[in-house]
Amino acid sequence: MHEKDLLEKGLALPLMEDFYTIQGEGYNTGKPAYFARIGGCDVGCSWCDVKESWNADLWPLTNTDEIVKRIDACKCRSVVVTGGEPLMYNLDYLCDELKKRGFKTFIETSGSHPVSGIWDWICLSPKKISPPLEEFYTKANEYKVIIQSKGDFDWAEKNVHRLRKDCKLYLQPEWSKVDEVMASIVEYIKANPKWNISLQSHKYMRIP
Repeated sequence: MHEKDLLEKGLALPLMEDFYTIQGEGYNTGKPAYFARIGGCDVGCSWCDVKESWNADLWPLTNTDEIVKRIDACKCRSVVVTGGEPLMYNLDYLCDELKKRGFKTFIETSGSHPVSGIWDWICLSPKKISPPLEEFYTKANEYKVIIQSKGDFDWAEKNVHRLRKDCKLYLQPEWSKVDEVMASIVEYIKANPKWNISLQSHKYMRIP
């Protein structure tokens, strides 16, 4: 089968890396999970800490069955699919195979592409330069906004009213700006207690 057909059917994906670790951000911080990072992103945030993931051509097109086999060897039954922007690809087959094996499926996405796959948890991290599609506001379990300047608080609030009532709300300091924005985030959350703070705890723990 041609590479284009494999990608369209989700039978192969440009896998950048996969590893077993502890979730470091947001609502599920501290829980073990297997991470699969898919290469390719057309959003291109200036503060992205995995810019090497943007060009999908740099990463080998890996048979999805092989990805599932590697995930299935893990003791933990939770898998996080991230990127890049993983929803640039059809993830139906990947999720179907993981569900057959009893996995809980989590995804981290900007919401800039239509959803595919079956997800137990959708972490929506919106980006100003490529806002989420409408469908994500009612599907997101978690809404995580990166704060790098005071103007980002207005962006964080802009679409909260469109989210599910039970969606968890997080503000996360951009890693290189932590010292500059942390005090402002703390004060903002104290004044607006519907929000929670998310820290990139895996960086403090020095784990992937």
